[in-house]
Amino acid sequence: MAQHNAFYAQSGGVTAVINASACGVIEACRLHSDRIGKVYAGHNGIIGALTEDLIDVSQESDEAIAALRHTPGGAFGSCRYKLKDIESHRAQYERLIEVFKAHDIRYFFYNGGGDSADTCLKVSQLSEKMGYPLTAIHVPKTVDNDLPITDNSPGFGSVAKYIATSTLEASLDIASMCATSTKVFVLEVMGRHAGWIAAAGALAGEGEGQPPHLVIFPEVPFERSKVMARVEACVEKYGYCVIVVSEGARYEDGTFLADSGNTDAFGHRQLGGVAPTLAGMVKQDLGYKYHWAVADYLQRAARHLASRTDVEQAYAVGQQAVELAVAGKNAMMPAIKRVSDSPYEWRIESAPLAEVANREKFMPREYIREDGFGITEACRRYLAPLIQGEDYPPFENGLPKVAKLQLAKVERKLPEFKL
Repeated sequence: MAQHNAFYAQSGGVTAVINASACGVIEACRLHSDRIGKVYAGHNGIIGALTEDLIDVSQESDEAIAALRHTPGGAFGSCRYKLKDIESHRAQYERLIEVFKAHDIRYFFYNGGGDSADTCLKVSQLSEKMGYPLTAIHVPKTVDNDLPITDNSPGFGSVAKYIATSTLEASLDIASMCATSTKVFVLEVMGRHAGWIAAAGALAGEGEGQPPHLVIFPEVPFERSKVMARVEACVEKYGYCVIVVSEGARYEDGTFLADSGNTDAFGHRQLGGVAPTLAGMVKQDLGYKYHWAVADYLQRAARHLASRTDVEQAYAVGQQAVELAVAGKNAMMPAIKRVSDSPYEWRIESAPLAEVANREKFMPREYIREDGFGITEACRRYLAPLIQGEDYPPFENGLPKVAKLQLAKVERKLPEFKL
């Protein structure tokens, strides 16, 4: 069969292991050199395709590509840019096809979450309508763990390991000082609509009285009086209280505890600090001395504490995306299928993008404790394998050694395009 080029891009918030998926894609493409010629990466995600700002990945050494496996962040630049519907923004989609035609790109690999799956599906549909053969495969990634069909999302396991570890370590700090100092510690974690990351914090303790004493999920409506009563009871009984709260914690009417009033590029509400909001309630209602922390970018950038399971799965979905493409599959996503909990076994299957795009997977009620403040044993069984194993990056001069890429630009062939 004829040889054609491939396009790879990263989308949305990055993870500690998204570059491991990039590594999987690129190394697999190099193994299929009879079918795939050059690999071009979009600089800053899909924007790189629209503006014809392409990176020639074929100029990177095998060693540099291999180093992506232990490098956090988005090596080629990511973006929060959602392509709208084809009918009202047809020019953008036609521009993508024009760029792909100009550079003989017939393979499209888009590495991101639910919005990216939607973009990948739309590009696939338009290429068919325009009569340009393009194989579009979505490479799953999201720290929120909210993609459907796949058992878990690459990127989540490492965040879960970081949050569980941070909760454990901070709890020991609070417990040692609570007699004369801080009584309440609040850790804010990511998770706009789904409480998977908050749930991971509960892995830090097991059994009566072990922190975290409260986990606050977006799936459970927030009741101030109920939460404050629980905090007070914990302080009286154990001397301190540790809370893990999802950024998406909300009231019964759906209002976020920390709604900043703004929206991001995807149209999602921007959230503005639920930890200080909750800590303020503790101070106002109970008068306890408190401390709070926001894990923020640290939780998704902490490659030094990545889960080995997560790294292996992130690489595998990248690799299998290419295998699906060369096998002639289109508008698909490699998905993780759990075979067993103990011993933990998994494999990669494929899922149609029409069943992935614009759908979210929330915490099932059977994973949330009856009182709404913790996780069940079923949830623990689900989460525990995902944080297993260490995959430390190489260190140099006391710091993690990361990939250094040339990021050579491809010469433009088309007129400038305004976003």
